[in-house]
Amino acid sequence: MSWLFTVMLLALALLGAPLFVIIAAGALFGFYLIDMDLSVVIIEFYRLAEMPILLAIPLFTFAGYLLSESQAPARLVRLTQALLGWMPGGLAIVALLTCALFTAFTGASGVTIVALGALLYPALVRAGYQQRFSLGLVTTSGSLGLLFAPSLPLILYGIIVQQLGSEASLSIDELFLAGLLPGLLMLAVLSAWSMWRQKGLSKQAFDWREARAALWQAKWELPLPFIVLGGIYSGFFAVSEAAAVTILYVFIVEVLIHREIPWLRMPGLIREAMIMVGAILIILGVSLASTNYIIDAQIPSRLFAFIQSHVDNKLTFLILLNIFLLLLGAMLDIFSALVIMVPLLLPIAMGYDIDPVHLGIIFLANMQLGYFTPPVGMNLFIASFRFNRPITELYQSTLPFFFLLLATVIIITYWPWLSLWLPGRMG
Repeated sequence: MSWLFTVMLLALALLGAPLFVIIAAGALFGFYLIDMDLSVVIIEFYRLAEMPILLAIPLFTFAGYLLSESQAPARLVRLTQALLGWMPGGLAIVALLTCALFTAFTGASGVTIVALGALLYPALVRAGYQQRFSLGLVTTSGSLGLLFAPSLPLILYGIIVQQLGSEASLSIDELFLAGLLPGLLMLAVLSAWSMWRQKGLSKQAFDWREARAALWQAKWELPLPFIVLGGIYSGFFAVSEAAAVTILYVFIVEVLIHREIPWLRMPGLIREAMIMVGAILIILGVSLASTNYIIDAQIPSRLFAFIQSHVDNKLTFLILLNIFLLLLGAMLDIFSALVIMVPLLLPIAMGYDIDPVHLGIIFLANMQLGYFTPPVGMNLFIASFRFNRPITELYQSTLPFFFLLLATVIIITYWPWLSLWLPGRMG
């Protein structure tokens, strides 16, 4: 009976049924088989609603939507270009830094490509950068900020681990610190490649007048990263408090001071943001219920026993984990991958003595790479549509960036110091 139900769920998934329906149906059927009260699913939603950190998700999401709707991306591009345009490959570094910062606050790489692509791609081509290089750079940059606070995937991973009730213990603040050095490594590698690749291009002279004008134009947006990240890293704000400060500050700046978002647009913008939040929360709620069944049925321990019988050391497991996560990132969006796979992978990884914070950074670094892994990486299709270029051209454009970031993912995986030193979890 159970195998028939599994086949039915797979068929529903292939036919396009919503993910939360598939997960909920699986959880309900599992609890039915072990004769447990099905109200446990509703209890998980209630437990989710009691979490203080949960407030951060809708607040950061709405702040990201406000930023993308305003002219803040254009001001950010102008500022970084004025300050860094004199360097070899300066405009490419501008694109990398701008996209990373924007993705960190919006939590969605596709939004970054759509919002900033119209600014950055034509600017790169006009500045003399090769078209293929420019396409690859903008497509790749879209996912670079996922390891930087206050990235939603980082918050979601922390929530899932905290709700598992296992021996794993971590805080969202530790995850924010853990992503800093690996994220900077990725930016540094791509910046060095861009500088070397475009070293023959003529550089614009540094213009103090343009720099002062760009600084003045962006004077209201500039304090935001320092207020939010400084508050979190110093311990002055909790994450949920930082989210509240962020949305208040962004609302005042973009709606009241710059007046770039009409009041009549606000209801629609709130609706769009909360649809995304609702999708995340309903998947998270049913996934936590499904996780309870998975733990009760001892599925992780059985998987660990099976894997351990074939994989006898940590290094081999990490290689297999990277391959699996790359394929997963190419096929699933990051939120679905987190809620489905973390409950299964975490107990197995801990069996191989992998720190849960390190696992989170490995997971997100691979997901970041999966966004533009051929043939079905999501950002490839978004960029193809956004720039009206054939998908095969996007494959060729992103390959050099893919291999460079793959090298950084390997370093992040096998050098846990990068993830664990700042949070103070080395040993």
